[in-house]
Amino acid sequence: MHLGTRDLRACLDAVRTLGDATAAGEGFLKHGVMDLPRLVASEITHVSICDLATGRRRVVSDQPGAIAQRHIEVFNKYFHQHPLVRAHGHNPAATTVRISDVTPTDEFHRSPVFNDYYRQIGIEYAMAVPIHVREHELVSFVFNRKGRDFSDRDRACLESIRPHLGDLYRLSGELEGARAAWGVPKPPIDPGLTPREREVLDWLGAGKTDRDISDILGISPRTVQKHLQQIYEKLGVETRTAAVVRAMRGTISA
Repeated sequence: MHLGTRDLRACLDAVRTLGDATAAGEGFLKHGVMDLPRLVASEITHVSICDLATGRRRVVSDQPGAIAQRHIEVFNKYFHQHPLVRAHGHNPAATTVRISDVTPTDEFHRSPVFNDYYRQIGIEYAMAVPIHVREHELVSFVFNRKGRDFSDRDRACLESIRPHLGDLYRLSGELEGARAAWGVPKPPIDPGLTPREREVLDWLGAGKTDRDISDILGISPRTVQKHLQQIYEKLGVETRTAAVVRAMRGTISA
């Protein structure tokens, strides 16, 4: 599927944001499950880390507790029968796949793994983005929905950035290993923000809109936007999300 300019720009923004987080040592997987649903909507987004030898997996979720350990044990029961595990396991050429791409939806919805696992967590459709397939390890971002399947556009967006996500995953591991080996602390950023710019950035990180910040600080929305432009320039970012990543605790010096 051909992606339009708007979608391509959104894909680039997603990679840039995750790249910033990875370089700052802020946790690639954690930021991935938080940030990627802005590109492709998902009711539960998680990283699935599968051990193909033992038939077990670990989960990093954007909603802690959404997939309980008892549900993971049920998933493990059907591990080798799962359509996405069969499609991606031991397959270095694995690409982004919806369950409906490999198994008819009606057939899947009658399967034990759907009734015992997906139905219990309130999910009907899933799509996996494999970012690391090596020997017995399979690591994927998994997007889950109920009510409607993922579109061709959704799949194309994630497939277009999948190789970059894999590179960032491996880079994050190398950086963490290097920091641990050398005992290097994560350096703070000193962008020289003014007190007002820090206030705007703090409220931005709290999820407030320009209008919200305007009301809270008693300034006009236009002034808020001017502060944001100065913040972007000083932090060397281009998006609100990237600015929020830099605003996280420990990455900007006081």
